[in-house]
Amino acid sequence: MEFRIKDSLVAFPLSLVLTLTACQPEPGAQVKADSAQAPSAKTPTQRDINLWPEAVSPFVRDEKLEARVDELLGQMTLEQKVAQMIQPEIRDFSVEDMRRYGFGSFLNGGGAYPNNDKHARIQDWVELAETLYQAGLDASEDDIAIPPMWGTDAVHGHNNVIGATLFPHNIGLGAAHNPALIEEIAAATAKEVAATGIDWVFAPTVAVVRDDRWGRSYEGYGEYPELIKEYSAAFVRGMQGVHTGEWLTESHTLSTAKHFIGDGGTLQGDDQGDTRVSESELIDIHGQGYVSAIEAGVQTIMVSFNSWWGEKNHGNHYLLTQVLKERMGFDGVLVGDWNGHGQLPGCTIDSCPEAINAGLDIFMVPTDAWKPLYHNTIAQVQEGTIAQERIDDAVRRVLRIKFRAGLFDKPSPAKRALAGDESLIGSQQHRALARKAVRESLVMLKNNGQLLPLSPRLNVLVAGDGADNIGKQAGGWSITWQGTDNLNSDFPGATSIYDGIAQHLASAGGTAVLSEDGSWSGEKPDVAIVVFGEEPYAEGNGDLANLEYQRGAKRDLALLESFKAQGIPVVSVFVTGRPLWVNPELNTSDAFVVAWLPGTEAGGVADLLFRDSNEGVRYDFRGRLSFSWPNSPNGDVQAEGADGALLFKRGYGLSVKDDVELSGFDEAFDDSVVGPELLSLLDGVVKAPWKVWVGDGQQMEQVRSNTQVTSNVTIRDIDKRIQQDARRISFNKQGTGVVRFQADFPQDLRAFGEVSSGLVMEVRSRGDRSQPLTLTIGCGDGCRRSFQLDAATLPGDEWQELSVDLACFNLTSAELDSIFVPLELSSMGDWELEVSNIRWQPDAAQTQVQCGTDND
Repeated sequence: MEFRIKDSLVAFPLSLVLTLTACQPEPGAQVKADSAQAPSAKTPTQRDINLWPEAVSPFVRDEKLEARVDELLGQMTLEQKVAQMIQPEIRDFSVEDMRRYGFGSFLNGGGAYPNNDKHARIQDWVELAETLYQAGLDASEDDIAIPPMWGTDAVHGHNNVIGATLFPHNIGLGAAHNPALIEEIAAATAKEVAATGIDWVFAPTVAVVRDDRWGRSYEGYGEYPELIKEYSAAFVRGMQGVHTGEWLTESHTLSTAKHFIGDGGTLQGDDQGDTRVSESELIDIHGQGYVSAIEAGVQTIMVSFNSWWGEKNHGNHYLLTQVLKERMGFDGVLVGDWNGHGQLPGCTIDSCPEAINAGLDIFMVPTDAWKPLYHNTIAQVQEGTIAQERIDDAVRRVLRIKFRAGLFDKPSPAKRALAGDESLIGSQQHRALARKAVRESLVMLKNNGQLLPLSPRLNVLVAGDGADNIGKQAGGWSITWQGTDNLNSDFPGATSIYDGIAQHLASAGGTAVLSEDGSWSGEKPDVAIVVFGEEPYAEGNGDLANLEYQRGAKRDLALLESFKAQGIPVVSVFVTGRPLWVNPELNTSDAFVVAWLPGTEAGGVADLLFRDSNEGVRYDFRGRLSFSWPNSPNGDVQAEGADGALLFKRGYGLSVKDDVELSGFDEAFDDSVVGPELLSLLDGVVKAPWKVWVGDGQQMEQVRSNTQVTSNVTIRDIDKRIQQDARRISFNKQGTGVVRFQADFPQDLRAFGEVSSGLVMEVRSRGDRSQPLTLTIGCGDGCRRSFQLDAATLPGDEWQELSVDLACFNLTSAELDSIFVPLELSSMGDWELEVSNIRWQPDAAQTQVQCGTDND
């Protein structure tokens, strides 16, 4: 659907002609089946359940436990049963809601904290856990007392909590090839989670990554099933304990194997896309982590967003019920992913009987959609759309794992043995374990002249934007969901890569000088250690079209080349969530080490880069690739046997004793691009190099949390299509409210002026819009170009695409050469603006605002 305001049909002070195009549905709107996900002619028509292992679960029927479940289930009303199947998010319900409805569980998503406070104290977490627990047990309104469970994504440590130990992401742990280490890390994480009063962890991710372009590649341990099968069981044992011994004690938490199934095998690495593999591949490659997790006693499994041959997993009865529950004997709980049920054809996030009928036991339903979903599900049972038996099965499973976990018998969260124990959060024991994990995870790809390990007595220049950047080395899922908007101070007790180098050299007589841009004065450095790599991201925000590192803007390569030109040996430390095509960077480095995403204890990097004070080798490089490394950004990333497709095969990695000279990696490939590429400002996450600032235009503060409040404007992450992919901007009448996208350095965007480009975003607005919205582009000191939109031209309550001709801003070529602010939104009104998918888009002439030349 499209409507246009064109020619002179609408009076507008700037002779503006506006095109508003209907966008994707907002949360709650019906979601259509994506034609790209429809089953193709190659869809398997025959399914063979015998391919799947039978009776994998180690649990035999416990008659005493089942009798307790049945007794409680028999006392429950339909409303109480459905409430056990609803899992809202802490930002979207109140204590009174918990008291009234008695939810079976709740969660905090990435970047959600008690009191919306990013720096919430450990006691704040415990107090919220206790308050919601007691409200859930309160029988004054519903005459029943069932303890709720709190679930959290502790995917590399308790990563939402300030001060927690953050371990290397899974891709680094995969390179360590050490299942015993995984079990230790899971046990340490469980203790830190338990210290905050939380019962349930959404980990491990057991995806087998088949395409490194996938934005969740770093959440996978590797690209082959044998490693994932071994690691999956080890993590579950560490997190939950062993079901035949110490089991779900107060130092353990419930574990979740995720995401069932095939999330790492989607076509072209498309997050939430379609997995088109045979059923034998589905179990032999993508299913092995679930087999071992169930064998280890995992109590919950999270269903994946992806499809299998066009059928969304959240609605796949064959996989969820016939395979997982009946054939494999899994008697625990199937929990959905973040509003994943809403992606089923015919479903919305507030109504989806298809998911329950397919076998889903718990709806993960953030946003205020939980309330209509609750009422709609009750109505669907009453009218027979959902069978009462299916509801009883789901609730029986929820109650079963609560009894198994001892939640009916344990003290309340605040009274548990580890609750509030701040000494566990980032404890020295856990940090030492994380540092060990860093040491075991690093992979050395190149070491010409056996340059590494270095003498600790050298004059070392440490350069690159990753050298002293803990947020960058931690990656996504670190304090915030995307891992963005963090300062080093947000990681108290952590060690940056530079910190670790400086500490070691100071103790051995060497010197370490930090210079992000590589400049130096005085004595010439003996060696340059350059730390660079990917910016933090999570999930679909990290999806790539190809694997070239810094395509079109080789800033880090230029830094390496500058040292080479000065005759300074170069050690590259590459911080990344996946293998990328870095042949030019490899050629320009004397030594090249992949640090992956090491987390908070990057002293482990220095442990390997340097010798001890007696010039002995402290630690050797043990890490070996669990992912193959590409030799082309456009090649088949899984072509293990293809000539030239891979630079390094899985299992590769050098030790310090290896005398191997590497040079002349092929740098040629077809990189022709017609015109500028789309420049994204906000696409789920705020895209680098942009940062968001809010305030009144004079007093501005950088947005560093999911909700930021100033006197004039409030900004908050919201859901549009997927988790936290939009922003709600609330203006008030206190004065001018400003939201500004800004870079630290000017960007050359002249190419956008050479084609018919537009500033494009998806928008809706609410409330009193009598005050206009001003759009501004900042082009250097004192250079600002603005124009205004009023209520007649702004989209209303429905999401629509707003496309503004870049010519409206009257920017010269010289001004486009120095863009600091690609967009600023400001108003003096008292209303709300919601925005998503903001970008500068070339060749957008057909759907653009056309305007006069009288702008500021």
